[in-house]
Amino acid sequence: MVNENEEQILKALHQDLAKPKFEAILSELVILTNELHYAISNLRSWMQPEYVSKSLATRFDDCFVQREPLGVVLIIAPWNYPLQLLLLPLVGAIAAGNCAVIKPSEISLATENLMAELIPRYLSQDCYAVVRGGPEETKALLENRFDHIFYTGSQSVARSILQAASVHLTPVTLELGGKCPGFIYGHVNIVAAARRLVWAKFFNAGQSCVAPDYLLCTRATQDTLVPALRQALEDFYGTNPQTCPDLSRIVSPRHWTRLMNLLGRSKGKVVVGGESNEEDKYIAPTVLVDVTEDDALMEEEIFGPILPIITVESLEKGIEFINCREKPLALYVFSDESSVINMVLEKTSSGGFVSNDGIIHMSLPGLPFGGVGGSGWGSYHGRWGFETFSHRKACMLRGWALERLNGLRYPPYRDDKLGWLRWTASPKSKKFFITGILLALTVTMSSNL
Repeated sequence: MVNENEEQILKALHQDLAKPKFEAILSELVILTNELHYAISNLRSWMQPEYVSKSLATRFDDCFVQREPLGVVLIIAPWNYPLQLLLLPLVGAIAAGNCAVIKPSEISLATENLMAELIPRYLSQDCYAVVRGGPEETKALLENRFDHIFYTGSQSVARSILQAASVHLTPVTLELGGKCPGFIYGHVNIVAAARRLVWAKFFNAGQSCVAPDYLLCTRATQDTLVPALRQALEDFYGTNPQTCPDLSRIVSPRHWTRLMNLLGRSKGKVVVGGESNEEDKYIAPTVLVDVTEDDALMEEEIFGPILPIITVESLEKGIEFINCREKPLALYVFSDESSVINMVLEKTSSGGFVSNDGIIHMSLPGLPFGGVGGSGWGSYHGRWGFETFSHRKACMLRGWALERLNGLRYPPYRDDKLGWLRWTASPKSKKFFITGILLALTVTMSSNL
């Protein structure tokens, strides 16, 4: 479907978000096709029974974990990556053998319409259905019983999803977001760091759940960083970014207004950008300094092309700042010093962690993608998506041998029976069992000699 309809998909993505072809192919098509090839290549091994270690009491049994489909799952996608975040979970759902109801975002209307047209042409309508509509249709959809709900979006809507799921005790995966910090500390290649930060932050006009939401650094680092950020933005988008074809637009007038209200309420000082055009849904890549921790830009996830910089006095203070807030979906630290990187890695908790770059981790199918705490529940990508949509069934296949040994667990109960049972169920019994076999083999071989 993706290969045969690439031009239509790119056109829809440009209609919704003015996505540059380069960004659309990289973040929507390539990441999806890589996921598909990875699942196809590894599915046979993922599906194999997983045998587990046994005690003496279960020595002659087959003990394994068997994966089986959950049943019918619901996938609710957001608007910011309307193809990737709709179909990437579907890869895991199909790999695990489920049927699925798929709900694209109504905000990215062109992509929603295209998916509603294409998916029934390529996938069995008996197994996969596309449901269109807004909040009311989603609310009605959630009244039905599903075997799993996979939701990507905001924390506020996630609460409504959880309430609806609780009626049927339906398990839920929540891929949310939050305020992902970037932290620059110690010796660092400031020019390279600025370029990587600018790319990660302003990719898709900052409308990425894993985009660096704010930046922490010392006052001295800020003084050298701001000119480097300004230069990187000029190198990437020119002196007039509004005319640059490589910069996306804000998805809707409502979202543009929200971002401009945040920027207007901020007490920070704009040092780069700040220009906007409501009709074009354009906001220039913007950097602010002198931002305090109680600033309007720190109240909620920004989700747009606005980067506040907050200064901290030390590495410990930066870690403390991060830990005083909700656990983020991703954390990015920039430093040439491995001690700095390792300390931040060990002293913080986040869904993902990247040193000296941003957002790139989500492109690797071998890594789980998901949040922790307020940034999400559960994970997917690669095998992790297959596991999310699978039930892991504990299996023990027994025969009729050793019935006299089984008699130890039958009434009438006695202390000597209990002692034997405790021993056969313990890890030590396995060691003694193997030692006994080796001793018996040694004696037999000695006798034959």
